[in-house]
Amino acid sequence: MKILIADSFESNGVELLKKVFGPLNVVQESSLKGDSLRDAVSKYDVIVVRSNKLTKDIIYAASNVKLIVRSGAGVDNIDVVAASEHGIYVSNCPGKNADAVAELTIGLMIALDRRIVENVVDLRAGVWNKKEYSKADGLAGKTIGIAGFGSIGRAVAERAKGMKMKVVAWSRSLTPEDAKAAGVEFAPDLVSLARSSDVLSLHIAGSSGTSNIINKEVLSALPGNAILINTARAGILDHVALREAVAQKKLRVALDVYPNEPGSNDKQFNDEIIFLPGLLGTHHIGASTDQAQRAIAEEAVRIIIEFKETGNVLNCVNLCKKSPAVADLIVRHYDRVGVLADVLTALKQANINVQDMSNIIFEGTKAACAHLHLDTFPDEVLLKRIKESNISIIQVESIILNQKQELSASPNV
Repeated sequence: MKILIADSFESNGVELLKKVFGPLNVVQESSLKGDSLRDAVSKYDVIVVRSNKLTKDIIYAASNVKLIVRSGAGVDNIDVVAASEHGIYVSNCPGKNADAVAELTIGLMIALDRRIVENVVDLRAGVWNKKEYSKADGLAGKTIGIAGFGSIGRAVAERAKGMKMKVVAWSRSLTPEDAKAAGVEFAPDLVSLARSSDVLSLHIAGSSGTSNIINKEVLSALPGNAILINTARAGILDHVALREAVAQKKLRVALDVYPNEPGSNDKQFNDEIIFLPGLLGTHHIGASTDQAQRAIAEEAVRIIIEFKETGNVLNCVNLCKKSPAVADLIVRHYDRVGVLADVLTALKQANINVQDMSNIIFEGTKAACAHLHLDTFPDEVLLKRIKESNISIIQVESIILNQKQELSASPNV
């Protein structure tokens, strides 16, 4: 198995992969991008990226690639649809950077409340202004709203509770029961969350479904002088509406992510957002601690080794969530050569497609039970034909998925 690491990657992780797969089978080349990456990918079985973009063209050229690993949580730099169309697994490393992002989030919140950056700037300019900088409000007893309650959102919540803040949370999957179990209050929607928040911290995954989800309506619901922090994805926040909200409500804003971030070798950043009054900005460093990068590298290596040894893909993000299969064909059989081949031949002749299948071997390896999920209901005639296609078939039955209605061909006595 040949592995291309087309990005920066923790050195110990690279060495471990070389130890497992051989030094000639692991190549790290972070300079490959765009056309040069497209020209190189066909030689590899596994591609690892961090921020490098894997576009449709690159994925279409990846004729031998079986697995793409994103060494981080989000996968918005990978064309997951194209990968799915070509039967390529896409995996990620969720939660491994949660502490790092949460630490930055809390740091930004404190820096905004205590105006730490302005303090430093004035002090270095020789200006002493204790009276002005003593006006901070403080955070204990204030409410932090957390939009997105995955591993990062939960890590922020734990730290905020340690600061005696009240925590309210919303996510698309969060239920009132889950919120109660986590020790936070539940918000039914983003507007309600914003309305109750002195601090609104964003931890929503970037996708087409979350583009500009923090919109004018949500921002308008924030109290005046509230704090807004985005350490998630730039695309979830409507920056036009943000400028209006800052002007109208005197919001205090901290950003670690931006719509048009420079490449790794580009030192110029000219996005208009940097002129937002009072903006506290960092350089997309949320996940960039040594601890986080070691943890992410370890997880990426674990994913690749598991794939090599078992064929299983940990943290796979592009498996079909709802199969089009409507029936489960269950075939109990003696574990002999050609049994499943005859079953598949009968299904092919009936123009029925197999969506998923498994074959479980019983103790002693004499018999097995196969489950084939089908896109069409097999009738009794087909079940009988399958039963009679091979003398090693013990029993054939079909269960209509979800409805649990059965059609069966009786076993031979």
